[in-house]
Amino acid sequence: MKNSGLKVYEYSGCGTCKKALGFLKKNKIPFDSLPIRETPPSLAELKKAKQTIGDIKKLFNVSGKDYREGNWKEKLGTISEEEALKALSKNGNLIKRPFVISDQLVLVGFKEEDWKSSLK
Repeated sequence: MKNSGLKVYEYSGCGTCKKALGFLKKNKIPFDSLPIRETPPSLAELKKAKQTIGDIKKLFNVSGKDYREGNWKEKLGTISEEEALKALSKNGNLIKRPFVISDQLVLVGFKEEDWKSSLK
């Protein structure tokens, strides 16, 4: 597959991210890997992801420490979508990973079957 510009925001200590990167390498899909904690996706990328995914809650790493300690489950019901997206753009720990984006697609999390059909 020719997919120039595929960015994979990932965390090196994340088992799911390791599986996703292994999938990309095995299938010879070129990508740029970016550390999600140090370099979170931009606000524009997150807005695109929200448009594609639909529910902003699906962008959040709901099992993460920052999510729990920041009381994000409750906050999401009271803040605007713009405020939530800005928070994600400033704290990569809040984002479900891996977070993959290109001109053609957005993928959040790793489900091999979804990736196979999306990255053909």
